[in-house]
Amino acid sequence: MRLLLLGGTEFVGRALTEDALAPGWEVTVFHRGTHAPPEGVRALHGDRTAEGGLAALAEGEWDAVVDTWAGAPSVVRDSAGLLADRVGRHVYVSSRSVYAFPVPAGAAAAEDAPLVDGSPDDGEVPYAESKRGGELAALDAFGERALLVRAGLIIGPYENIGRLPWWLNRVARGGPVLAPGPRDLALQFVDVRDLASWTLDALAAGRSGPYDLVSPPGHATMAELLEECVRVTGADAELRWKEPEAVLAAGVEPWWELPFWLPPGELRDAMYGADVSRALAAGLRCRPVAETVADTWAWLQAIGGTAPQRPDRPAVGLAPEREAELL
Repeated sequence: MRLLLLGGTEFVGRALTEDALAPGWEVTVFHRGTHAPPEGVRALHGDRTAEGGLAALAEGEWDAVVDTWAGAPSVVRDSAGLLADRVGRHVYVSSRSVYAFPVPAGAAAAEDAPLVDGSPDDGEVPYAESKRGGELAALDAFGERALLVRAGLIIGPYENIGRLPWWLNRVARGGPVLAPGPRDLALQFVDVRDLASWTLDALAAGRSGPYDLVSPPGHATMAELLEECVRVTGADAELRWKEPEAVLAAGVEPWWELPFWLPPGELRDAMYGADVSRALAAGLRCRPVAETVADTWAWLQAIGGTAPQRPDRPAVGLAPEREAELL
């Protein structure tokens, strides 16, 4: 298959690129040239936000294009419109953030749940609206040839948000570690490699429409995640579990200061209560949390311990002095 990746050099795009190369697909990546693409691809350069930035895509035909854009929906609109007559299928890696809050938990939190408003013509808008606008841009240009991958929390090697890398590096320092409870908090996430594998299989199978892509509820717990961090790092770390009420009373910001962690309430139910039966029926398989943690640690060590950071996202994690004070 001839595949065009818009991006293809970082986190999700890189995993998709490597997965497509493995079976011998012909892969072209279109990017700004600020990061080296994986070996074996054809590289085209351009800045999608600049006037004339799509010039390198003016010619060429592909069986499919994958777009992971998270900014202005008009950027997705312009590229999709340019490619619609020369590309067979379009995959837009979207987000479960497109669902209107509060998102119902359980079976009601499937792909037909209410959505936020969005427009393919929008410029810079909040994340949820930008992803919904990107979906609409893909649908406008490709119709039933568009596959919408509504990902949940994505982790694994190449992560450029810093959530799992922060926990791994924090545990590796050893000593008492603030562990937010409850220990049995059920998490939902997807390893970036499982997302890539499912997406390309779905593309080859001709699937279309929206799919929520995240692990089944209870695939792992907060305790399992942090205990695996202790195990793979081999650190002399002591997890000190604190009840969520105590963590909140101390003024800790959920999700950002303590990645993955959300206290009981609507937000946690929405984030970790997705019904992914449609994706499971379409072949989604999620590797054990132990494998994801171990492989992410191995990648971190290989690059010197410091994970890349997306410039459009704030750094995550609790400052050491703040954690010491709370402990």
